[in-house]
Amino acid sequence: MAIAGKFYESDYEEAFCQVMQEAGWDYTFGGALHRKYTDTLFEDDLKSYLSKAYASKGITDADLITIIARMRNVGSSTEYKSLREAFSLYQNGFDYNPNDTTRSTFHVDYIDFEHPENNIYRVVNQLEVHQGNEIRIPDVVLFINGIPVCIVELKNPADENATIRDAHTQITVRYKRDISSLLKYTALAVISDGSNSRLGSVFTPYEFFYAWKKVDNKNEAQMGIEQMVTLIYGALSPKRITAILRDYVYFPDQDDKEDEETEIVCRYPQFFASELMRDNIIAHLRSRGGDGKGGTYFGATGCGKTYTMLFLARQLALRSKAYLESPTILIIVDREDLETQAGKLFCKSKEFMNDNSIRVFDTIEDLKKEMSLRTRGGVYVTTIQKFQSTLGLLNDRSNIVCFSDEAHRTQVSLGSGLKVVDKSEDQTKLGAFVTHGFATYLRTALPNATYVGFTGTPIDETIHVFGAEVDRYTMRQSVDDGITVDIKYEARLARVLMDSQQAKQIEEYYKQCADEGATEEDIRKSKEAMSSLNIILGDPERQNKLAVDIINHYDRFCDEQPDLVQKAMIVCSDRKIAYGLYKLIAKYRPEWVEPRKAMNESELGAEDLEKLEAVPFVNLIATRERNDEKEMYDALGDKDNRKHLAELFKDDKSNFRIAIVVDMWITGFDAPCLSVLYNDKPLQKHTLIQTISRVNRKYKTKEYGLIVDYIGIRKNMQEALKKYGGDDVVGGDDLGTVHETFHNELQILKDLMNKYDFTNFFEGSPLSKLQCLQHAAEFIQAQPAHKANEKSKKAVSFQSIYKGHVRRMRAAYNICNPAGVLTIDDTAWAQCFMAINSYLKKITDTAHDVESMNRHVAVMLKEVLSCNGIETILATETEEEIFGESFMKEIDAVKMPHTKFQVLAQMLRKAIKDYTRTNAIKGSEFAEKLQKTIDEYNKRDELVFVNDVTGDVVSAVSEEIQSKVESLTEELIELLKQMKTDKDEFKKLGISFEEKAFYDILVDTRNKHGFEYADDRCIELAKKIKELIDSSAMYADWINNNNIRNSLKNELIKLLYYNGYPPKWSADIFEKVLAQVENYKKNK
Repeated sequence: MAIAGKFYESDYEEAFCQVMQEAGWDYTFGGALHRKYTDTLFEDDLKSYLSKAYASKGITDADLITIIARMRNVGSSTEYKSLREAFSLYQNGFDYNPNDTTRSTFHVDYIDFEHPENNIYRVVNQLEVHQGNEIRIPDVVLFINGIPVCIVELKNPADENATIRDAHTQITVRYKRDISSLLKYTALAVISDGSNSRLGSVFTPYEFFYAWKKVDNKNEAQMGIEQMVTLIYGALSPKRITAILRDYVYFPDQDDKEDEETEIVCRYPQFFASELMRDNIIAHLRSRGGDGKGGTYFGATGCGKTYTMLFLARQLALRSKAYLESPTILIIVDREDLETQAGKLFCKSKEFMNDNSIRVFDTIEDLKKEMSLRTRGGVYVTTIQKFQSTLGLLNDRSNIVCFSDEAHRTQVSLGSGLKVVDKSEDQTKLGAFVTHGFATYLRTALPNATYVGFTGTPIDETIHVFGAEVDRYTMRQSVDDGITVDIKYEARLARVLMDSQQAKQIEEYYKQCADEGATEEDIRKSKEAMSSLNIILGDPERQNKLAVDIINHYDRFCDEQPDLVQKAMIVCSDRKIAYGLYKLIAKYRPEWVEPRKAMNESELGAEDLEKLEAVPFVNLIATRERNDEKEMYDALGDKDNRKHLAELFKDDKSNFRIAIVVDMWITGFDAPCLSVLYNDKPLQKHTLIQTISRVNRKYKTKEYGLIVDYIGIRKNMQEALKKYGGDDVVGGDDLGTVHETFHNELQILKDLMNKYDFTNFFEGSPLSKLQCLQHAAEFIQAQPAHKANEKSKKAVSFQSIYKGHVRRMRAAYNICNPAGVLTIDDTAWAQCFMAINSYLKKITDTAHDVESMNRHVAVMLKEVLSCNGIETILATETEEEIFGESFMKEIDAVKMPHTKFQVLAQMLRKAIKDYTRTNAIKGSEFAEKLQKTIDEYNKRDELVFVNDVTGDVVSAVSEEIQSKVESLTEELIELLKQMKTDKDEFKKLGISFEEKAFYDILVDTRNKHGFEYADDRCIELAKKIKELIDSSAMYADWINNNNIRNSLKNELIKLLYYNGYPPKWSADIFEKVLAQVENYKKNK
């Protein structure tokens, strides 16, 4: 029973199940299900559903046994393949052939997707599952017709140490390892802690679990506890989870040569976009009197548009037969690399699309032959460039749907142009010729098709060609949802020295670009301006400084996170400038252009040495031209070479780390490990957004993508972000207000810290800077509490005041800094105060999320430790380290008293929490001792009253407080030693640690009530209690079954009586024993 005023994980579990019930699920406690522990299907529900669904087929008991056995026995050689097989079976069903030859074969569906109301939806908590010697109890499991389709792991919202990352590990490691018999069915997985609720699968990495923030597409995205409710109604309600399982869970086709274990669960923007686009396409079909404009989807670059296209294609092919019969779907891309990317996905989706006619066309002849003969079905990927004036009519069917990927470039030109040829040896080629864009020839070839546009940067022509915007998902939404990482901007123009005249010419060019439109005349003028600007950009002295700066910056950038692969792209304005930069980099770092498997091959394992290909660290990616000099021609390579290099660049293990590009790879190219883009090319509008978005893909611990700007695109970027990034850009007046707020908070922080010397932070070495931050944190902790205000009698810690002002300053900083309105000095002070705050949080906070919020400080500490072992914040993972001698030596090495106390308190909290899981009595005892010591520490400022006193008195007070802190720290160390001794005592007593927990209950009760009962008798009695408990724990519901519980209580009373333990307190003993058993079962 929950204690009043406290909130437990079981309370959250109850709340979760209650909302599930309100959403339409039937609730059953796991211990109440009639099943064997080893059963993971709830066969009663499955029998009930099948009997009703196929009553008209005369289904018999023998049929039921066979059909259920097929689901029960489904499996394969690996956990992943078993899940894939099980999911396919309950998603698609099978044709059942009765043994009775007088009856016809009929199709069996384990789930009724057409009529969800016919299914049995059951939410079950505390389902105990046995597999071999392992026992696991997932928090919640969702059953449809007795099939466990979703596993849910919850963490206590009130416990800052319990995180959804822990929940993810529990599902994807422990449960997958120990109860694969259950997880072979669960296509979906949910992790939630009240504040964060995310959906994924058993095979989804943690960073790709996402929140489901909308119930329908009209809602505003939800956060916090509402996120849990939204997830339930938006993704887990009976109707919605049925739709997701039917069409929005993707397993790629299996290749015997590959061991890829991929399962994709759609995200909420993909789900809603697919549904909305499907309906809009149907409404605009020419066969239904429509205009053939299926609509435009505006999806931020990196948000998964290709998967949205795949989900939509399935909707059209399998769920729209009444309108499209069996449609032919054509995926049109405008670059070869996009053709490869989209082609790979769709060609591995034959099972998902239920269509074996999926292919990529290499030649126009193949395309023409296939499309002219095709009468139904098929999914094809090709480039827009294959549609030429000579192609003519391919097919005039109206059930052809064309998806145009990146629908803002070559796919929107429906007009004509005039090409004048006045010089040619062939007289027949002279003249003025009317030309058309590829999009015109596409529509000539497929006149009755419906056209759909997908783009992250729609332009006016996109809407004109494909129809109105049907749905949108902006860059800001994508970052807020964690689908892409944020992008940071760093201007380094001033670092590349140029004379004032050159800088003036560049600035004039920026202004010209800002005023340019999208007409052909403007494009021509832009190209002319580019040619003159290239004279400046290609200046030898400038290029030399650029090469040196990029090399040095990239070295520093990688050193910040040495364990994370961070690839780079350098964008140049033309091929010759790119080649010149390549040669300069080769000059300063010749080892970077030598083919190697790694820059330090001695660090590679035997397997990597065998598999990896030797490749230069830096490569030039651009097309060749006939008149290129030999060295440049060889450096560029051919089309096949570029294609191969693209695969190597996407491979985070490959030595290929830096790509120098011009036009290639800056749009539609996905390499998640690409983290920094050095731009030296004038960019604007949609091309600018496409280019900078190359660095926004999620990858391991990557926090953001960095744009390093050498040419000055900030203004263009701000304008482009207003159009494509979202609707939350701060206006001029608002920015001024925020800027004023920033300065106010910054000045308050300077005043608060006016007695601390920051000289080392601003003038010292990196090591001195770190030491400055550490001592500043110590300084803050040592300050006495302040009164909240003049009238208040309540004192507020100096640390709380400091953190509050940093929080407000950071909010303003996050707006002002990207806007470029802060001075260098303001930025430096703000970063200093935020770094100190991060350090403080690391040593005083206990939530696991602190690590991700303070990764920058952690990296700094790691760097310094590798240099000279400077004082650090101890972060230990195992109890052996906590109780070992090496740990105590590290504690002794911490000289700053407040930091030492916080470190010890943090580690003790974790150790006590772990101990409580196996021994509730002793864990509670040590927790009380720890809290008492912490309370004394928090009251240290109350030792004396400090007001307007002399310096001597202040000094005396400081010494007294210092002495008190040191004394309390010794108490923590002594508590740590006591706990270690107690944890190891079971070995000396000759009993197991489980028996030790019962022994502690007997001793605690004896001491509490003051009667005689020898320790050795307590030991023997504890062993017998353990035997008694084990003999009673044969059934899943034994703890909640009154008959079994009462029987156990009687047996325990008898056991105590026969062993001479005073019967007066037998009821108290029973409750403590039962509580310990429940505690152990919950945490083992």
